[in-house]
Amino acid sequence: MKRQVLEIFNELASVYEKMGDADNLYNTQYERPAMMQHIPTDLAGMKVLDAGCSAGWYSRQLADRGAIVTAVDVSPEMVSFTKKHLGDSANVLCLDLEDRLPFEDESFDWIVSSLTLHYVKDWHTTFAEFHRILKPSGSFLLSIHHPLTDLKLLNRPQYFSTELIVDQWNKAGKTYQVPFYRRPLSEILNTFIAYFSIEQVTEPEPTAKFKELEPEKYDKLMKSPNFLILKVRKN
Repeated sequence: MKRQVLEIFNELASVYEKMGDADNLYNTQYERPAMMQHIPTDLAGMKVLDAGCSAGWYSRQLADRGAIVTAVDVSPEMVSFTKKHLGDSANVLCLDLEDRLPFEDESFDWIVSSLTLHYVKDWHTTFAEFHRILKPSGSFLLSIHHPLTDLKLLNRPQYFSTELIVDQWNKAGKTYQVPFYRRPLSEILNTFIAYFSIEQVTEPEPTAKFKELEPEKYDKLMKSPNFLILKVRKN
């Protein structure tokens, strides 16, 4: 599973480089606005980890707000893409979030992770590391797939199980088989509670611009959200 994810996102890095933001309203007019409202406008001097940086959009926003950014991703091609576009604005590393992280204890004020953790099988290892590297009362903001929406991708869903799902993404005229894990809401919340204090739970709503450009998809999202956003704090 991990090898498949790595190969897919290595290939997608070149696709993302050619895509404009207008190509994916689910990012620009749905997930990103909801995430950014939880991030302070002034991050001057704060150390922030972009955990699963992909093409580096969040790293750029965080750096522009004054943060000292470390961006990490498991895909070497995504890391190369992010280094190319961010230059000296962030320290960009290729590493696996399921391994021990090469950072000192209590070294980050914030961790931001956008649509990454559903690719990680063992959350306990990852969260233990996030807890270790966060400063006391440090914040962790993340988005993942919504557990209820992902049920629709299964022929015989077992809601209370952690299930491996393979979704189909159509990008640049090619179909990609993308695997990820779906967890029940109780498991999601209880795993977080073991390491962090949950401050806010958000089921995002698409923007008015999304409605203007894609009214049918807007209506679907208003009936069943695609993503779940959590803001938590180190215990």
